Amino acid sequence: MTNDEKCDGVREGGATASCVGDAGASRCASGRRSRSFRRLIRQSLVVIIHSALLFSASAREVQSHGLLFEKWLRDTFFGGYTPRGYTQKWDIPAEFNPNHGHIPVNPKAIKYGTPIDFGDALRQFEIVEKRERFLAIIGFWEQATKTEKRWVNVQAADIKPEQWARLWAPVTRTDLERLVAVIKDKSLTLEDARSRAKEIKSRPPFTEAVMQVNPKIDGSQRRLQCSLRFDDFFKHLAPKADPARQADPTIFGVPIPKQFASEARKIESRRE
Repeated sequence: MTNDEKCDGVREGGATASCVGDAGASRCASGRRSRSFRRLIRQSLVVIIHSALLFSASAREVQSHGLLFEKWLRDTFFGGYTPRGYTQKWDIPAEFNPNHGHIPVNPKAIKYGTPIDFGDALRQFEIVEKRERFLAIIGFWEQATKTEKRWVNVQAADIKPEQWARLWAPVTRTDLERLVAVIKDKSLTLEDARSRAKEIKSRPPFTEAVMQVNPKIDGSQRRLQCSLRFDDFFKHLAPKADPARQADPTIFGVPIPKQFASEARKIESRRE
């Protein structure tokens, strides 16, 4: 019989030999502490798992919302084009955009009032180097209820090379590569890499640029992304647009559906 089992006997109403005297009482107290600790661990694990499941479900819901929006755009305006992979440079290449400038298109679904994530920083800086023009279609949503999201603004910004370049100035490719080198330096612990990357981005030239760089460093990734603040998007890329909420947002004169009728197409995860 273990100490825990013997102490259980005491709890159920009978003193046992092992619990008599100072030594026995000490063993019983130790057993009770052990049980309490195991109970606490079990309860903590339940809370952690529950929170993780809720976060995962919420993330999938947001991602699904964005994918359905992008699919609707592709089906409605771009001939039903299906991307070959998540990592391709343009979500919709220029040849599939014959009616709205014949330029590549990047659609995004973003929570209203939050920064617009543009993805990999070096890839986005490449647009500056190649002086490329593109169309950014941003659908802004709000959480109307616990189970419903509502579209509150949508913008199609025809982004000229000089506009995009101004967002990055005075940052250069060399500046970005130096920061990426620190982020990906496996000789640094995650904590050290985060600390050094934060220190670098908190100094010029990064503090002087409109475009924000965002190191992503954890057990599964070490990369550098970039984003634009909500207000800066309208100030620099859509200066004539109204950032206020819209009752019935439209894109190219077509209202965004309140609900999307079909599931988003599955996109193969394949690098270009």
